[in-house]
Amino acid sequence: KRIVHLGALPLVVALISHFVTIWAAPYVLMSAAMKRISRGGDLVNKWSHPPRTSAKSRTVVRPSPDLAYSACVYDLSEGPVRVTASAWDDYMSVSVFAHNSDNIFVINDRQARSGVDLTIVRKGAPHPAGVQLVVESPSRRGIVLQRRVAPTQERFNPTAAARAKDHCGVIPASEGDRS
Repeated sequence: KRIVHLGALPLVVALISHFVTIWAAPYVLMSAAMKRISRGGDLVNKWSHPPRTSAKSRTVVRPSPDLAYSACVYDLSEGPVRVTASAWDDYMSVSVFAHNSDNIFVINDRQARSGVDLTIVRKGAPHPAGVQLVVESPSRRGIVLQRRVAPTQERFNPTAAARAKDHCGVIPASEGDRS
């Protein structure tokens, strides 16, 4: 009987390890991605605009060479974060990911023909006054990922002008009656 109990121990340890790994993996992977994208924390609440994707690009797993990527690691500890992405004359999307890698919001050029203007707040937190589009994040930190179709260098070059108009940053308290 004691041998049966000892034989079950590896199975119990394996099951516990399995469930801990499944639960922890998204957080560990997103933390690593946020550290890389924010360059160790220097680019939090700011857009990062990497160069055109090449065979050596690996900041995003298997990035498409047809897309121009921009990313912003958001941190809501100082308040809501406003994200804008200027209009693009082809496919463009903005996705918001929570700290556990859940995609909590996505919008594309068909839904936002004149560009994207959204505000991220903590789930259940008051929404800033006058804001049209609010995304409630279940986590304090996460990633905003923007994609624009730019399959050639000639199409990629204009992304610099579009990106220069984009914004990702904390809304100053002075702007914010919160309702």
